[in-house]
Amino acid sequence: MSELIAVATITAHPGSELLVRSALDHIVPPSRAEAGCIRYDLHQDLGDPATFVVLEAWANAEANARHEATPHFLELVKTIGEVADIKITKLNQLL
Repeated sequence: MSELIAVATITAHPGSELLVRSALDHIVPPSRAEAGCIRYDLHQDLGDPATFVVLEAWANAEANARHEATPHFLELVKTIGEVADIKITKLNQLL
């Protein structure tokens, strides 16, 4: 199995930036502690402070699937699902 890279782009709706940032801050430590997590880094767009990007690397697709079933991931989606747009792109490295 090959490493899976995920790029999560989260754009907070106006007025929800602090809520989204707080929820994202809380998911980083438990995600980094998961088996199969290689990288889980939170970033903020310099040109648009309402946009956050999480760069993730997982040992394989199964590790990523386990992450998406954890209580902390499900709580994040529940907390920000109505106040942010979320796009997750999953990638396999070719070269």
